[in-house]
Amino acid sequence: MEYDIKDINLAADGGLRSEWAEREMPVLRSIRERFEKEKPLKGIKMAGCLHITAETSNLAKTLKAGGADVTMCASNPLSTQDDIAAHLVAEGIPVFAIKGEDNDTYYQHMAAAVDKGPQVTMDDGADVVAMLHSEKTHLLDGVIGGMEETTTGVIRLRALHGQGKLRYPIVAVNDSDTKHMFDNRYGTGQSTLDGIIRATNILITGKTVVTIGYGWCGRGFADRAKGMGAHTVVCEVDPVRALEAVMDGHQVMSMNEAASLGDIFLTVTGGMHGVDKHHFESMKDGAIVANSGHFDVEINVKALEEMSEAKRKVREFVEEYTLEDGKKVFLLAEGRLVNLGAAEGHPPSVMDMSFANQALAAEHIVNNHQSMPPGVYTIPSELDSEIARIKLGAMGMTFDTLTPEQDKYLNSWESGT
Repeated sequence: MEYDIKDINLAADGGLRSEWAEREMPVLRSIRERFEKEKPLKGIKMAGCLHITAETSNLAKTLKAGGADVTMCASNPLSTQDDIAAHLVAEGIPVFAIKGEDNDTYYQHMAAAVDKGPQVTMDDGADVVAMLHSEKTHLLDGVIGGMEETTTGVIRLRALHGQGKLRYPIVAVNDSDTKHMFDNRYGTGQSTLDGIIRATNILITGKTVVTIGYGWCGRGFADRAKGMGAHTVVCEVDPVRALEAVMDGHQVMSMNEAASLGDIFLTVTGGMHGVDKHHFESMKDGAIVANSGHFDVEINVKALEEMSEAKRKVREFVEEYTLEDGKKVFLLAEGRLVNLGAAEGHPPSVMDMSFANQALAAEHIVNNHQSMPPGVYTIPSELDSEIARIKLGAMGMTFDTLTPEQDKYLNSWESGT
């Protein structure tokens, strides 16, 4: 790619933001230092379908430092940060992504990355896996393994494997404790509120905020909204999670009940139509609806379009729908990931652990793929623990270890005095 002066300036801006993010990513930085010396990924072609953010740039540069030939594309049409894409290209890492690209361009970009013939894939939603298993099957023989970052993607992959159709081993990075317990909960909680506030500039205090789905992401968002003074309501289909939400101090009710009460609605279900046509009909005038689940099917936007008499853009990332009775409903970021569409995504401190998992999973696949038949795997627990140890050390924290006597006691069938 040839740069004009605008491209150079854009890449420079991205470089500064990448550098700023790296300050909060000590675990990934330590892995990069080792990778630079050992080159564990030397000659391995990798294709990453991830959100192109400042944090992701540090993962891509870490993989390249390990010797990998890395190509990146976007995992969401709205999540690309163009200055970061330009920065990565300047660093010698091809990127096929533009913020706001349409669906056709999105899949063309993904195809361009896949056509590089990756041996290892990195997914955020399993779209590359889907493309390789449908349109690009001739490239499957060259793939030795992959990684998946999201809850939604892991669900899709387990379904594919359950049907006997998954063709290569994939490490479910999302299942690592140092990923979902921190990225999904604290990262999603903060970045989603950030996206809603940036898009609307509304005060959260005193609002009734309805969280649809109480997995790790829902827990994080509802907890942060409550901490900012919101009246929090949770809607769940799982009775255990619903009970947990009650114990965490949230009101729990069906979405049919909550629809007429909420000021702000946030879907994080991993499924479809958490907000549907009959919910829109019950909402109060001025209700705000957003999504922080991976795919844009959690809100039935098509139904909202069909039942509206008028639609207009009132702010960047805010579309006003006027229903037949004159009531207005506001949709954020087109129903796509609001934390990346209207904000910058998760803070680097939590992505440090998520991307450390990605880097170590890539190394694990390269070293062990021959003994890993097609399936969905979890990163070895010792690597998960090592990430936590490095993170604690970087935070200046210490923790206890068992004495030999304590260890013997805990690992013995004998107990008591």
